[in-house]
Amino acid sequence: MGRARDGSVIELDDPPAFDYGERVRSKKVVRNDGTFPGKEIGEILVTKGDVGYVTSIGSFLQQFYIYGVEWIDRGYRVGMKRRELESLDQPGEDDGLN
Repeated sequence: MGRARDGSVIELDDPPAFDYGERVRSKKVVRNDGTFPGKEIGEILVTKGDVGYVTSIGSFLQQFYIYGVEWIDRGYRVGMKRRELESLDQPGEDDGLN
C-alpha cells in the first residue's frame, strides 16, 4: 500500500481487497452517522458477525476503497471500509488491518 505525505495509507494504490459477490463478515458494529436515510443517527445498521455480499466497490477521499455490502438478513446495503470486514470466501487471509 502506498502512503500519503502525512503518512496515511492510500489503499487505491493496490487492487481492492474484496471482489464483487464475495461473502464477507462484519468485524464491528456500524451505526448510522447520519448518512443512511430512514434510520436515526446512532441506530445500529450492522452488528459484529453479520454476513453479507460485496455488491459495489467505490472510493472515498481518493484514498480508501468503500465496499457496498448487501446485508441480506437486514434488507439493505451499507458502505464499509476494508478494516471493518473479513472475507468468508478467502478464509485465513489476514490483511493486517484489525
